[in-house]
Amino acid sequence: MPQSHAAVLIHAVFSTANRAPLISPEAKPELHRYIGGTAKEIDCSPICVGGTEDHIHMLVRLGRTITVADMMKKVKASSSAWMKSRELAFAWQQGYGAFSISEEAIGVVVHYIETQEEHHRKMTFQEEYLQILREHGLEWDERFLWE
Repeated sequence: MPQSHAAVLIHAVFSTANRAPLISPEAKPELHRYIGGTAKEIDCSPICVGGTEDHIHMLVRLGRTITVADMMKKVKASSSAWMKSRELAFAWQQGYGAFSISEEAIGVVVHYIETQEEHHRKMTFQEEYLQILREHGLEWDERFLWE
């Protein structure tokens, strides 16, 4: 019997619209669990979800039959609807970052996600995101980066 296997780890990063602080401390743990549950529903195994009041980091094992774009579309749409049912106004930015990592880097990325509050006492989300883009050798157009 033929089999297909995939081991694709994705560190995804996305922000609230205009990086507004829309994720309250009370909503944050529930939102993180909801995002992890949504990932699981679409056959992406969540490893860690975290973030601050204006952005999310998510480490998942991508499902074998879904694209990164479809995963992000579903996670953002579902979590946005969930947040709107609890907050007066909520929206995610249009874009996202999705970065592949190795199996060996899982522990480092999980620690990074779990310590976001501490990390952002020293660096803004914008600085962090530009650093991640540079580390992955990506180019960007500043005109569209923060939409």
